[in-house]
Amino acid sequence: MVSEAEVQQYVYRTTVERGRPPLSAELAAAFGIDTAEALAAFRGLRSRRLLALAPESGEIVMAPPFSAVPTPFLVTAGARSYFANCVWDSFGIAAALGQDAEVAASCACCGEPMPLQVRDGQPVPAPGVAHFAVPAAQWWDDLVYT
Repeated sequence: MVSEAEVQQYVYRTTVERGRPPLSAELAAAFGIDTAEALAAFRGLRSRRLLALAPESGEIVMAPPFSAVPTPFLVTAGARSYFANCVWDSFGIAAALGQDAEVAASCACCGEPMPLQVRDGQPVPAPGVAHFAVPAAQWWDDLVYT
């Protein structure tokens, strides 16, 4: 049986290497387990608020701060790009990687481009406002919406 710690490490290592979290079939192949066991491992990490899963398939939609699906927050760090779940997670990706980053974001209201940067571990000051519609204590009630 594969441990949750091994699964978590694999999920994040794979995400950093490929730019997206792994599918259950990829996890299953990597550890020599069946897909049902891989999905159960994902659910275990979800119960600890370490992953967000698609309700229909049980596949990873978020390995915070990384998104498994395209979003309006494209983070480029080094030679690789990643999708973030929100502007906050854009900065989280740069922090998790310990790298400078460029964030291609846009205003949710009007669609105007809002490029952001992280240099030497710090966001470069830029005009704008981040709006959090849901209190942080309630984010995991519906993380995908939040």
